[in-house]
Amino acid sequence: MECRGVALSTVLAVAASMSTIGASADAQPRGVVELFTSQGCSSCPPADQVLGDLAHDPSIVALSLPIDYWDYLGWKDTLANPQHSARQRGYARLRGDREVYTPQAIVNGAVHVLGSDKAAIERAVAQTRHGATLSLPIKLVRSDRELDVTVQPGATEGPSGEVWLCTLSTTVPVAIGRGENHGHTVAYHNVVRHWIKLGEWTGQTHTFRIPAADVETDGVDAVAVIVQGGSADNPRTMLGAAMDSLR
Repeated sequence: MECRGVALSTVLAVAASMSTIGASADAQPRGVVELFTSQGCSSCPPADQVLGDLAHDPSIVALSLPIDYWDYLGWKDTLANPQHSARQRGYARLRGDREVYTPQAIVNGAVHVLGSDKAAIERAVAQTRHGATLSLPIKLVRSDRELDVTVQPGATEGPSGEVWLCTLSTTVPVAIGRGENHGHTVAYHNVVRHWIKLGEWTGQTHTFRIPAADVETDGVDAVAVIVQGGSADNPRTMLGAAMDSLR
C-alpha cells in the first residue's frame, strides 16, 4: 500500500519517556472493524449505519474504507481510495477464499462478515480475541505542534508489525446523484482519508512524532493508529489500535 507523501525526516522515532502535553488517549480496544463500502452499492447503506453505531462504542475502532471497483455502475464514489480496494484483496489473498464484496467487514484483521450484520460483527470480535490480538497498548499524545504515538509491548509476546496512522473524517454526508443509491444522502463514519506509515514495531517500546500539519488536513478531525502483522499488501492480525479526536 502506498503511503501518503510524508517526508521521512518529519516522522522521527524518539525515546519512550516524554511529557504529556495537550490531549491524550490510551486505549486497548476489543475490536477493530474495517468496513469496505461503496456509494454505488445498494446493499451498503445499512452497513454504513451499523458502522456509525459502532463508531460510538469506545471499545471499538470502527473505520470506513470506501472502495472504487463499483465506480463503473453509474456513480463514481467520492470517497473511494484504490488503496482500500487493494487492502481488501490482500485480506482475501491471505485467507485464500477470494471473498471480496461490499459491504464487507473485516474484524481484527482476521475474520470477514457481512457488514450490515451487527450481531455477526460482535461474534467475530469475541471470536478473534485471543493470543497477540490487540495486546499492544498504544498511547496518543497531542499538542498544538505534534502528535506523539507510543507503542508498548503487550502481556503476550507476539509477532512484529507495521505501525500506521490513519487520518479520519468522522462524519461525511454524501448526496448520491446516480447509480443504485441515486437520490439518497448517506452518512459515512470514520472515513479513512490517508494512510501514513510510521515505521516498524519489533517488540520494544517505541514513540513516533508526527508534525500536526501532516495530520490536520482539510476534513480530517480524528486519527486512528493501528499496529498490524504482515505488510500493507498482506495484512494480518491487528496487534494494537487506538483512536483520538482532533477537535
